[in-house]
Amino acid sequence: MSEMQIQNVLQQMRQLSESGSVEAPASGGETGQAGGADFQNVLRDSLRNVNEVQQEATDLQTRFELGDENVSLPQVMVAMNKSSLAFEATNQVRNRLLDAYQEIMRMQV
Repeated sequence: MSEMQIQNVLQQMRQLSESGSVEAPASGGETGQAGGADFQNVLRDSLRNVNEVQQEATDLQTRFELGDENVSLPQVMVAMNKSSLAFEATNQVRNRLLDAYQEIMRMQV
């Protein structure tokens, strides 16, 4: 996940938290389904991007350890830090989703 994509996701999350709620779709029916599918797609794409960043960092680390002249230590360190940051952001999103799910399950009907 690129830094720009991370910033975009964080900005969207901040906007949602500031508004206090998610707006309901104007028309019923399939629009609600599309909104759910969009969230699912965004989440899946984000996880794939985090995985790609981690694989790239691991690849750079391995190449550096094997003595590849085209890979420098600063490149490896930056890639590893990006990987760590992306994973930590993903973990925070997971924790928030889990907390929201548990809160919903505690609600009395």
